[in-house]
Amino acid sequence: MQSKKIHFIAIGGSVMHNLALTLQKQGYQITGSDDEIYEPSRSRLEKAGLLPAEMGWFPEKIDKSLEAIIVGMHARKDNPELIKARELEIPIYSYAEYVYLHSIDKHRVVIAGSHGKTTITAMVMHVLKYHGRNFDYLVGAMVDGFEYTVKLTEDAPLIIIEGDEYPAGPTAPKPKFSYYKHHIGLVSGVAWDHINIYETENDYVRQFEKFADATPKGGAIIYDSDDYLGNFLCEKERPDVANIPYQTHPYKVKNGQTFLISKEGKEIPVLVFGEHNMKNISGAKAVCERLFISESKFYEAIQSFKGASNRLETLAKNDNTHIFKDFAHAPSKVKATTKAVKSLYPERKLIACLELHTFSSLNKNFLPQYKGSLKYADLPVVYFNPKVVEHKKLPAISADDIKSAFDMPNLEVFEDSRKFADFLKSQNYANTSLLLMSSGNFDNLPLKQIAEELIFQ
Repeated sequence: MQSKKIHFIAIGGSVMHNLALTLQKQGYQITGSDDEIYEPSRSRLEKAGLLPAEMGWFPEKIDKSLEAIIVGMHARKDNPELIKARELEIPIYSYAEYVYLHSIDKHRVVIAGSHGKTTITAMVMHVLKYHGRNFDYLVGAMVDGFEYTVKLTEDAPLIIIEGDEYPAGPTAPKPKFSYYKHHIGLVSGVAWDHINIYETENDYVRQFEKFADATPKGGAIIYDSDDYLGNFLCEKERPDVANIPYQTHPYKVKNGQTFLISKEGKEIPVLVFGEHNMKNISGAKAVCERLFISESKFYEAIQSFKGASNRLETLAKNDNTHIFKDFAHAPSKVKATTKAVKSLYPERKLIACLELHTFSSLNKNFLPQYKGSLKYADLPVVYFNPKVVEHKKLPAISADDIKSAFDMPNLEVFEDSRKFADFLKSQNYANTSLLLMSSGNFDNLPLKQIAEELIFQ
């Protein structure tokens, strides 16, 4: 589809603004609207001349000259621009539907799962780029060496897509991964999340079963065989579909350095660490093998993979202290990330801090899912902002609710970001790892600055 003029409703979203930028670079005329735009979307759109002059919704921007409307997830069904587009019968797409439409003639690889999908997608992208392959992509975080998180071209024969289970938008209520119609699908693991959308675990799990069932004849479904639900859903026989299980890649850690162990016993140094990342590497390797990247070529490329943005990112370090930031927020992600840091430095004290920020994590009924998620921490800490709970229109939660749910006697809970920051600064960081986990920003605390202060205190 060669649309020349496209309007984005809710252009400030993470994927939405990247899609707008990459289409503009290819010569499309892009306009957009939003009611709120945060960093880094705001600065990137402004630099490209795509930042709306005013925040809000303006039906007058919608006219017959538009060849398509792309609607972001946080736009509502009664959005005035969306209503106007319907009246004028302009084609309307969620970004997932638009990506599929633009990729209908490509070989489509979709990476799904409750955890690890961003990293696996980024690993596959890194390996393909290292070996000069021509491909398009969509990934949920910035990846070193890639200008945008989305790339759509006319000539690439292949697209690598991170597909999540959240609804695609107000006009497309199914999970995003269901719109991409994969040829090769991967399920990294299944652990209940998004309680605001999937009220029961069965509702949530069913989405992944549908994803696996949608694998076409001649296609492949790749899955972590150690993940109980993922294995249960994906191992069943489907006519003419290849079932490809994977497990944690053999590895060893020496002096804080992680090495993959090949079948021949060769040690291959990598920059990522933790058992969950060794699983991610195995998943990415299985995908790359289906794309005719040999084992030796995979190992050659993966050594220089640095990780996706905000995934176990180093904020500061010295000889006996290492401070990390990670996007982990769901229980399974928190547990895996905490275990990874403890395993990297088993002799060090681990202070693991989690911000409860998402709808699920601040839901009193979902909180018990976090039991055991911080068990690898020597000092577990939880921060939440009661104003965020109120903004999400959820019942109030208390520090006692959180302590009861996590069931850890030594758990520290903070409701004030300043007190949380003071607590961090009061700790002794000799022979210590500090892990800061959130899909938010700890109420805009300057984490990088704080980390550097702690290192040099």
